[in-house]
Amino acid sequence: MSKRGLRRRATIWLVAFCAFYLAFAYFAAPEFWTWRERGFRTAHFEMVTHTPQGIPGDPINVGLVGTKKEVVHAFAVAGWDTADAVTLRTAIDIGESVLFSRPYPDAPVSRLLFEGRAQDLAFEKPVGDSADRRHHVRFWQTNTAGYDGRPLWLGSASFDRGVGFSHDTGAITHHIGPDIDAERNFLIGDLRAAGMLISTTEIPGIGATKIGRNGGGDPYFTDGMAVVGVLRQLP
Repeated sequence: MSKRGLRRRATIWLVAFCAFYLAFAYFAAPEFWTWRERGFRTAHFEMVTHTPQGIPGDPINVGLVGTKKEVVHAFAVAGWDTADAVTLRTAIDIGESVLFSRPYPDAPVSRLLFEGRAQDLAFEKPVGDSADRRHHVRFWQTNTAGYDGRPLWLGSASFDRGVGFSHDTGAITHHIGPDIDAERNFLIGDLRAAGMLISTTEIPGIGATKIGRNGGGDPYFTDGMAVVGVLRQLP
């Protein structure tokens, strides 16, 4: 067979493999999980997020009491960045950041659902020169108010330790570090060090878990508590 014929055959196989991977990782596998976990859409699961396919995601482990403006202000003072929305442009940008070690401090985070809604706010703090490793948190505003009448925000904080393939679907995703309590404490510590917190308290979260798995199939462990901080009010 000629070299031209070999190149043509190799190209066909490469295109076929890429098409199969995309179909499996982003369509077939998520649909399987949607079927397998469809009970999660009707059952009530407190203090845990879910992927859009219904796979249990990261637990709720932090909370804040304050207005939206106060939440955004607190993280800005503490040195965290507001995450960009997920678009084709930002998806390309985060890919280039990871591949070429380019800074992208406000890289997007994936969409997770809590009480059936995607996150209202997301913040991150990069570690290193790219979006490969970062502290990050998603927040959802609840209908519950603190003692001072300001809204309660519940959040899920975890540390992205690198980019790889989902253990469940094969899609490209960030992998989290297993000690989500350490990330919870890091976030609260940053806000406290920045002088943004009046007080903190613990509330029951998902419960003590030694062998949890998030939406990407990453293992985690936790004492099962969520730390709620009361933000300083803006003048």
